[in-house]
Amino acid sequence: MAPVRIATWNVNSIKQRMPRFLPWLDERGPDVVCLQELKLDDLGFAGLLGAEIDQRGYQPAVHGEAQWNGVAILSRVGLEDVTTGIPDGPGFPDPEARAVSATCAGVRVHSLYVPNGRVPDSDHYRYKLAWLEKLRDQVAAGPREVVVCGDMNIAPADADVYDPAAYVGQTHVTGPEREALQRLLDVGLHDVVRDHWPDERIFSYWDYRAGMFHRDLGMRIDLVLAGDPVAERVKAAWVDRQARKGTGPSDHAPVIVDLDEAPDGDIGPVVPPPSNPLTRKGAVKLPQSRP
Repeated sequence: MAPVRIATWNVNSIKQRMPRFLPWLDERGPDVVCLQELKLDDLGFAGLLGAEIDQRGYQPAVHGEAQWNGVAILSRVGLEDVTTGIPDGPGFPDPEARAVSATCAGVRVHSLYVPNGRVPDSDHYRYKLAWLEKLRDQVAAGPREVVVCGDMNIAPADADVYDPAAYVGQTHVTGPEREALQRLLDVGLHDVVRDHWPDERIFSYWDYRAGMFHRDLGMRIDLVLAGDPVAERVKAAWVDRQARKGTGPSDHAPVIVDLDEAPDGDIGPVVPPPSNPLTRKGAVKLPQSRP
């Protein structure tokens, strides 16, 4: 099989991120790009990005929604059997644009923007758990050559948040959410970044408030989960922290996984390292959710 670079990125509005997105695409050169939180419908996405991605050799699969949500897969290694949404998936109350899947270079790729959950035991929290259960059913149906990636809105373990005590009683870290994620993993998936770097401090989301990013006070909620045949091909797995720096960034950084070859070497887990890393307790703000 030919080497493939897969990236996932919650861009927090593709329209706002355009000055950064195309240069990033050219610099990192991913073969498959999973995007979340487009905040743009299909026609708007095509008008904004259609010519640019076509020029770069990408085919798009887009499941957009004006103002909120929205996911996409861009591929320059084939794009077949596109599915939007999750079969029989719940809505809140109507289905939202949170999932799209397609086959790229023989791998079934899912781009996901998991519901936020908002407040434990709320209606939206229960919707999140029901949504994850339907996702599990979809992935369990196969194939095994699969990558499930995106903004999962769950930190898998306490090691994936800068200060576990700051998150007690909030979503993203509760037992039922982590159990739902584990049930998804139990269908035969591997958290490839954590597997590759079992003991490292790795985050993919940092609140916009001053100092959180530079002090590396974040969460790891953007995940790449791979079936056995794909996980065995991983040569590098890393968070592109460079894309979170500078002017007008998303509050999430891309996560990049290289299959079969690592063009930049095994450079992770976080590239580049934080400018002023430290662990500090303090107020915490979770990723934004729809009002």
